[in-house]
Amino acid sequence: MSKGTRFGGTDDSPSRRSPGPRARGGAGALLDDFLVHMEVARSASPHTIKAYRTDCREFLDIADAAGIDPLTLDRRGVQTYFSALYRRHAPSSPARKLAAVRGLYRFWKRRGVVAANPWVGVRGPKQEKRLPDFLPVDEAFVLMTAPDEKTPQGLRDRAILEMLYAGGLRVSELVGLDLADVDARGGTARVTGKGRKERIVPVGSKALDALANYLAARPELLGKKASKALFLNRFGTRLTVRGVARSIDRAVDRAAMTRHVHPHAIRHTFATHMLDGGADLRDIQELLGHARLSTTQRYTHVTLARLQEVYDRAHPRARAAGPGGSSGRARR
Repeated sequence: MSKGTRFGGTDDSPSRRSPGPRARGGAGALLDDFLVHMEVARSASPHTIKAYRTDCREFLDIADAAGIDPLTLDRRGVQTYFSALYRRHAPSSPARKLAAVRGLYRFWKRRGVVAANPWVGVRGPKQEKRLPDFLPVDEAFVLMTAPDEKTPQGLRDRAILEMLYAGGLRVSELVGLDLADVDARGGTARVTGKGRKERIVPVGSKALDALANYLAARPELLGKKASKALFLNRFGTRLTVRGVARSIDRAVDRAAMTRHVHPHAIRHTFATHMLDGGADLRDIQELLGHARLSTTQRYTHVTLARLQEVYDRAHPRARAAGPGGSSGRARR
């Protein structure tokens, strides 16, 4: 990259401009083909497609600003791209963005658009592994009962929390539920997950009770509208992902909890509690709708971390010695 090339946050930087001629031309149109492929052939979710579009367009902007043709990109151009990313974003962002651009070039290579894929063998920055955030059992129970059940919104919020915890649902799966997807008699729900894959998840009695109470009050939210959506907002239309987050925030405030609870933390809580209760890892994988067992295995790290805390707190040979002494951890 030449010394004169800049990717900072000035007003004329690529991040603040529409794509230049090269990005708007052939490469831009070929990006649209890739996104259609993701949607139709790969059944990618709207959220995934939006993220890929944003990341790939940013790549085309960077290439255009540096005078690089994306269709003849080489390793030097790859280095220029990474330099720009590290100037613009936190260290955790390039890895996600690299996945989008790498997928774009795999598609182009298969279609014969590019002669070679310059991203083969390129590794992103090593990511720090973070343990999933979850609630202890007592805090989870407090949160479930926090909503004000004297109002239709409160009854809905209680049902939302119970459903998230009962089935380990993604928030997008929850808001996508229709009335016909829940079988109260059978105690199950039909959920559409990533890649539009359907799965059946069990729904416990507490969640079913909360759902029944909410459904009795649902007409007050629906008004004169017609909707097949299970969870409604105050306008009588389908509740959004952001609406669920606000519902959880209200419950957290009513429970006077000091921590922030995002919707996905309840999914993590479900998986962790199931594992602690002796559930088989492959059964949890099926319930969560994970394509790979390795994704589910991260919850074993959570359990091991908790066991280590219990061990350090309770085992006489694990606790640190007092001032002036050596560590009490047993040594051989």
